[in-house]
Amino acid sequence: MRSAVGLLASIPSPSSGTIDLGPLTIHMYGLMLLAGIAACIWITGVRWIKRGGDWDLIFRVAVWGVGAGIVGARLYHLATSWSEVPDEWWGPFAVWEGGLGIWGGIAGGVLVGGLVAKRSGANVSELLDAAAPGLLVAQAIGRVGNWWNQELFGEPTDRPWGLEIDAARRPDEYVFNDTFHPTFLYEALWNLAAAGVLLLLDRRFRFRPPALFALYISLYTAFRFYLETLRIDPSEEIAGMRVNAWVSLVLFVVSTAFFVWWQFLRGRGVRRREGGSRPERPRAMAVPRGRVRSRR
Repeated sequence: MRSAVGLLASIPSPSSGTIDLGPLTIHMYGLMLLAGIAACIWITGVRWIKRGGDWDLIFRVAVWGVGAGIVGARLYHLATSWSEVPDEWWGPFAVWEGGLGIWGGIAGGVLVGGLVAKRSGANVSELLDAAAPGLLVAQAIGRVGNWWNQELFGEPTDRPWGLEIDAARRPDEYVFNDTFHPTFLYEALWNLAAAGVLLLLDRRFRFRPPALFALYISLYTAFRFYLETLRIDPSEEIAGMRVNAWVSLVLFVVSTAFFVWWQFLRGRGVRRREGGSRPERPRAMAVPRGRVRSRR
């Protein structure tokens, strides 16, 4: 038995990913997923109301967007990590075992949710900016489900915050290692910090929608690329680098370039084309909200 000192020097993992309440079995991965969705809906709804919107649209977008997001997330996982799918007829549908790719989830949710919003006459770009911090909070909560399933951990470490993993859950080459980097925890903390940064920036500066959403992607993918260098779970590789690392890199470059162009350069270029005179300095992120008079 490990000493009390030893236990304090590591993070224990749950012995099971489920909790039995009589005849009812609760899969904690799914419960964390639902909690994250609820948090995202609430944060997005509050921010949307402040922009003059209504809760009815948020609920309608959530119903369709969440469903499409779960389907998209599962399809992405099946396409990139088929070897991790249980070899049973129900394997492709076993979301309670984990295996939801964030890229497929965001893509499916944004496309379908955006379509619902557009058909309702709402400004999709404004809605994306309203949803950006909530998405990060949802992803942070969802990562706790990986702790319950003992998955998505990193390489071995002897640091005090090392995560204990059952021998049966360890890759064969690390079967004699006891503790690993809790990459799910690193990502959860980063996502919460990034959500706070977005809320602070949005409170202080004027953004041109969907610039805040682009910044969300940039912040998330920058850290996700680093995490992919720590993770040791099975993954397809391209040119010696994990697929999700490539996806993170490409999305970071595209989203950052879009943010800079859309927030700082686009207005200047449009004015230069529309008129021949010297362009007016665009009101972008560098202008605090409190110092600009509202238009009447």
